[in-house]
Amino acid sequence: MNRDVFYALLAAALFGASTPFAKELIGDDAPVMLAGLLYLGSGIGLVLIRLIRDKGWTVPNLATSEWSWFSGAILFGGVLGPVALLFGLEQTTGSTASLLLNLEAVLTALIAWVVFRESADKRIVLGMVAIVLGGGALSFQTIGEIGFNWSGPMLIAAACLCWAIDNNLTRKVSASDALFIAGVKGLIAGSVNCALALLIGLSLPTGIATISTMTLGLIGYGLSFVLFVLALRGLGAARTGAYFSTAPFIGATISVLWFGEPTGGLFWLATLLMATGVWIHLTELHEHAHHHEALDHEHKHAHDEHHQHIHSFAWDGHEPHVHRHVHAEVTHKHPHYPDIHHQHTLRNA
Repeated sequence: MNRDVFYALLAAALFGASTPFAKELIGDDAPVMLAGLLYLGSGIGLVLIRLIRDKGWTVPNLATSEWSWFSGAILFGGVLGPVALLFGLEQTTGSTASLLLNLEAVLTALIAWVVFRESADKRIVLGMVAIVLGGGALSFQTIGEIGFNWSGPMLIAAACLCWAIDNNLTRKVSASDALFIAGVKGLIAGSVNCALALLIGLSLPTGIATISTMTLGLIGYGLSFVLFVLALRGLGAARTGAYFSTAPFIGATISVLWFGEPTGGLFWLATLLMATGVWIHLTELHEHAHHHEALDHEHKHAHDEHHQHIHSFAWDGHEPHVHRHVHAEVTHKHPHYPDIHHQHTLRNA
C-alpha cells in the first residue's frame, strides 16, 4: 500500500474511532462543548509535542502566499465551519446531519478538480462515488421519521463547503510542518467552539470528563489531522478526502464490535460500497508525460529524481533533511499522484 494512502486511512480510523468513545465520555452534554474540548485537546497536545520535539517554539518558513492559504484554511475550517454546523444542528436531526456531512468529501473533490485543477479520471470518480454512497447507506441506517426543514440542512451543507475549502487550502501548505499546521488549527477551532458553548450558557463537564475528552481529542482529532496533512502532501485533496470519508464506517464498526450495537443490511451494503471504492483507488495507476514548472518551497526530502539541487550551506550528507530549495523545470514520465510536486492541470492528465 502507498504510504500516503496508509496515512489517509489511519487518519480516518483515528477520527472515526473517536466518535463512539466521545459519546461514552460525554453522554448527554451538548455537542458544541464536546467539539470544543476535542479540538482544544488536539491543539494543546500537538503544540506541546512540537515544543518537546524542537526544544522550543519555532515558526515554519512559509512563503507569504502560503501564510495566506493557511489563514484561509483556519478561517473556513476552524471558525466558519463549526459555527455553521452549530446553528445547523439546532434545526435538524442528528441522522440527517450525518447524511449531509458526506457532502464534505464530494465538495472537496469538486473544488480540487474544478478550482485547483487536480488530475482525475473516470476510475477515481467512480471510486469516490462508491465511497460516498457507502457513507450515505450508513447514515440512512439510523434514519427514522425526519422532521425536515431547509434552513438546518442548508447550514450543514455550508459547513461542509467550509471544510471542503479548508481541505483544499490546507493542501497548499501541506509541505510544511504537519504538527504546526494541525496544532494551530486545533487551538483556534477549540477556542472558538468552547467560547460559543460558554456564550450560549453551557458549562464544562466534570474535571475527569474534560481531561478524558481532551485526551481523546489529541488522538482522534490531533494525530488524525497530522496524518491527514501528510496524506494531502502525497495524494492531493480529492483522493485524501475520499479515503477520509470512510471514517463514519470505521466509527460504526467500532460501535458494533466494541459497544455491541446491532447491524442491519445497510451496514453491510456500506461495507461493500466503501471497500469497493477504496480498492478502486488503491489499484489506480496514473502515468503520463508531464511537465514540472520551477518550484520554490520547503519540506522534508531526500535527493531523489525530483530533488536534484545544490546546497547554499555546509551539508553533512544526512537525509532526509529540511531546507528551502528550488526545483528546476523538467519533463518526464513515471507513475504519480497529485502530490506537492505534481499539481499539473487536467489537460495534462
